[in-house]
Amino acid sequence: MLAFLLIYVGVWGAVQVTAPLLGRLPLPCRGEVLREQSVIYYALMRNFVVPEVKAVAEAAAERLAEQFTGTVTLALDGGFPFVAGFPLLPHLSHDEGEKLDLAFFYSGRAGYAPGQTRSPLGHFAFAAQEAEQPCLDFLPTLRWRLEWLQGWAGGLTLERERTAGLVQNLLNDPRVGKVFLEPPLATNMGLIDPKLRFQGCRAARHDDHIHVQHKRAKLACPD
Repeated sequence: MLAFLLIYVGVWGAVQVTAPLLGRLPLPCRGEVLREQSVIYYALMRNFVVPEVKAVAEAAAERLAEQFTGTVTLALDGGFPFVAGFPLLPHLSHDEGEKLDLAFFYSGRAGYAPGQTRSPLGHFAFAAQEAEQPCLDFLPTLRWRLEWLQGWAGGLTLERERTAGLVQNLLNDPRVGKVFLEPPLATNMGLIDPKLRFQGCRAARHDDHIHVQHKRAKLACPD
């Protein structure tokens, strides 16, 4: 175990140096307005994106922090540091560094809860009601319900104003090609834009995170 940890730390350190030379930049583990939701994404090297996507995320987060003082935008899965086409499981895409997942914002009893999400990794705490789902009878599907997790992921509620603000900031960026969000949430937040899409019934649900991709992304399929 010790040997494995030493080798892994060595590889991880080498990746931090070499990946930027090959066109992939890491999203920060710590940051004032934008950072990874969990150190796990950082440790597993799932936080790499091309410079343009990092710039998009930083610009949207900075704009949101101006609109809502103290807001911290949390990044989830980006991509691996090197080879294009290598899948970032369980995603169906995220294999070339041009796609990024961002967490929803949440509120607690005291209001906005910076840096907190309803699930440990930001995914799988679904916001849309079952009656709102457009694909309940569609098979095969990756739209996991994970009912056992929904009751456990409590104590926080979706902060719609900040979440809608982040989506709108992304949509306003000309470098963005598509943003995936479940239609019921988009409707409830009053979001309308040609770049705002439904990811389809074969892919994972997007009522637990925001998926953004660069306009030049070669693979249009979502998570």
